[in-house]
This record gives sequence, structure tokens and C-alpha cells, in this order.
Amino acid sequence: MIADQLAARSLPTYGNRVVKAPNLDRLADGGVVFESAYCSSPLCAPSRASFMTGGLPSRIGVYDNGAELAASVPTIAHHLRSLGYRTSLAGKMHFIGPDQLHGFEERLTPDIYPAGMHWIPDWGAPLSDHKPWYHDMSSVFEAGVSEASLQLEYDEQVARTSIQSIHDRARGGDGRPFLLVASFSFPHDPWEVPSAYWDIYKDADIDPPSVPSMPDDALDPHSRRIREMCGGIGLEVPADLVRRARHGHYAAISYVDHNLGLLLTALEETGLREETTVIFAADHGEMLGERGLWYKMSFFEPSAAVPLIVSAQGTFRPRRVKTNVSLLDLAPTLGELAGMKEAREEFDGTSLVPELGGGDGSRSRAVVGEYLAEGAIAPVVMIRRGSLKFVASPGDPDQLFDLAADPNELNNIAAAPGRARDAAALREVLTARWDLDALRDTVVAGRGAVRVSAAQVLCNEAPGAVRTLEELGVLFDCDQERRQWNVKDSVVLLLAQVP
Repeated sequence: MIADQLAARSLPTYGNRVVKAPNLDRLADGGVVFESAYCSSPLCAPSRASFMTGGLPSRIGVYDNGAELAASVPTIAHHLRSLGYRTSLAGKMHFIGPDQLHGFEERLTPDIYPAGMHWIPDWGAPLSDHKPWYHDMSSVFEAGVSEASLQLEYDEQVARTSIQSIHDRARGGDGRPFLLVASFSFPHDPWEVPSAYWDIYKDADIDPPSVPSMPDDALDPHSRRIREMCGGIGLEVPADLVRRARHGHYAAISYVDHNLGLLLTALEETGLREETTVIFAADHGEMLGERGLWYKMSFFEPSAAVPLIVSAQGTFRPRRVKTNVSLLDLAPTLGELAGMKEAREEFDGTSLVPELGGGDGSRSRAVVGEYLAEGAIAPVVMIRRGSLKFVASPGDPDQLFDLAADPNELNNIAAAPGRARDAAALREVLTARWDLDALRDTVVAGRGAVRVSAAQVLCNEAPGAVRTLEELGVLFDCDQERRQWNVKDSVVLLLAQVP
């Protein structure tokens, strides 16, 4: 089960004292809880493509929410099908492009987001050039009770079809083992939640952010860019609206918990629970007002650290694991659990079966992440090793935090006396894995190719039409002799088709 935009620290099993999630508590009490799990990218499509394939966004080319996962890239659904599994997907996976299965045998629901390549960022455009698909502050200012919404109806369909799929398996099916991915849209904003879940909480019970809002000029450069992109520069959100937005998010988490309960009940009532491994995770976190930042797109803990709980009754002893792990580890873990014998070279992650099987959690490893999407001007990369987290982006000052001593990441020690060796060691890990300048060129070139392809589609599909490419934010000039579109430097809103 995949939740959308849910920070680990927002759950009771990870220390939150306000949120009520009894089904997640029950799953955690009987399962293996990974206390330090990270997404590979704090954005929907890159993170989801990464945990499905086991490859970092830079390896698989899914840089942002407008990037296509190539149909030729194998996913864990492909691998498990080859091992004899029936593979089913219900809910959101944010696949871009024509392949909406990517190895799944069946899709029980459509996706909630369009599959087109419209949400393509432009690192060369000013942040003031606000795209219509950018996050803005409306979710913060408009959180409240809603008894019906597209998001709510969608998640109800995901729950309903997932339960039906479980019942179908219990009635016999075709005898194959199964992989069922149930992926919900909540607690992603907008935080419009039915009163049944909103009323679980009282306004007075909602805790404020651990780190108060910081002035614009006190933010690190990337955080300031994200705030500007969301329309938050110079904007002071009143304390009551911060509390209300957090109230809405917590209520949405309780709704997710309710759906987890429905799925667990279906497994228990059909007798499948004892032979089914249940995994709960989220694609990325939510800043939820910490530092005055909202949504994701950051490598601070609320945005990048995610819940990861694995429960298999009678197989894995309930325990908590402190080892740093990644959602990249899901694909090799599922592969090994399903009987995959050989290690796959396309996996950037590592199987967690040793930890699930009772390892002491002391395995030392560096967990990495990438952010290559809107609000950045160059690749932003993260390395977590031991208690240290290192974040770097060309043109920005390095950031180094010791999370054991500084869990709220308030003290950047990258240039601190006595920490030069730590910073140099993690910079060495970075250099061995990435050439950030070359990666920037690759990302920019890839987006340019997508834009040219999009313009060519317009040129071919409707002769004589006038088309809008406002969302792409780039001017295409049609070569009348060659009848093709060429990229130019400036921005245009309307294009006339050459007869």
C-alpha cells in the first residue's frame, strides 16, 4: 500500500503524538519498522518510477513529473510476472506516456493524473514565470471539510477494487501468487477531508511546526527557490491557518489509515493474511509548515524521510530497524522474497531481506537521493550515511547535518571547524557517484528533446490549427521548408500551423 505525500514523522509509530492511525499502529506492532527510510526523489513521478524499477531518476530518465518512464525499463512487476506472479495495480502511479502498465498484468483503476508530458520544468526560466501546474499556497489557505471530492471518490474506488481483487484471489483465482499494489492519493493536498475524519481532531490538539517559519533571507538557496515557486515569498501565513492546514493533513492520514484497515480486514476475512507480506510506504513526505515550507521538493527530513513497514505474520519477527534504507530497496527486496536468484545490475537499491530476517540493523551503507525537477536550477543530491546527511547542488553552499545531535537540521556544519573530514568524505562519495555538471546537461537536453517532440506532434495532428504551448514555456519556430519545429530562446503563447 502506497500513500502519497506522507512523512514518517507524521505517524504515531514514528513518534507523532497527535495523529490517530490505529491500523498503522497495528501493522507496525506486528511488523518490521524501518526508522530511517528515504525516498529516492521528493516528488511523485520520479520517486514512484524509482521504487518500481530500483533505479535512481538519473539512471531511468524520470527527472520530474513530466518525464516518461521508458517501456523498455523493467520494473518489479515485470520481474514478478516472470516468476509466475499475477500482478495488479490499483490507484495512482503517475506513469507518464502511453505505457500505463509497466509490467502489471492488469490495472484496476485509471490513474488520477494525466499521462501527458505537460509538467516539464525549465531550469532556465525565472521562478516568477509561474506554471499553472506548480504548487501554490491555496492548499494551505483553503484546507477544510469536504464531503465529496475527486480525490476522495478516487481513493474510495482504489479501496473498493483492491478489496474485490483480494476476494477474487480468495475464491481460487488461477492459483498463482499475487502482487497487488494499492496506491492512494491521500494525504496529498488539497486537504479537503470528510467531517468523519476531520472531527477526529480538535483544533486545540494540533501541534505547531517544530521549526517556526523562517524569514525569506534566512532560508538556504534551494528552500528559498521552492518558497518563491509556490508563491510564498513575503507571505506570512497566520498561525490559525497553519494549524488548520495541519489539521486537514492529519485528518487525511486518518482516512488513509481507514483504508489500510479495510485492506487488512479483507485479507483476514479471506484467510490470506497469514500467507501475504504486507508493505506500507509513501512516495515522499510533506514539509507541513516546517521552516515555513510546504509540500515536498526538499531533502529536509519531513519531505524526504518516509514510513516503511513490512509485516509477514509468522515469517518476520516484529522489530525496529535503524539502518538507513531507501525506497530503491523495495524492488530488490520484493524480488528476493519472490524467489529471484540473481542480483540485478539495474538496481541501485539493496535487498532488505537481511534486516527483515533478523539482522541487527548495523549494516553500514550510504543512502542517496536526487531532485531534478521544478524549483531547482541544477541537480540537488543527498547522501545519508550514519547520522550524517549531506546535500549538495552546483552553485549552492553544501549542507551537512548530524541528525543524531540536530534532528531538526538547524545547524549546517559543512564548514564547521572539526567537521571538514566528514564533509570531505561525503563529497568524495558524491564525486564517485555523480558528475553533477554532466547530469545537468543531460537533464536539460532531455527536456529540450521532449519539447521538440511535443511541438512536432502538434504540427502533425491538426493542420491549420492554432495551438497553445503555454505550459511548455518555450518558443517553437516552424521551418516552412522542412516542415518541422525548432526551439528558440524566448517564450510564446500561441503557434500558428504552417499550411
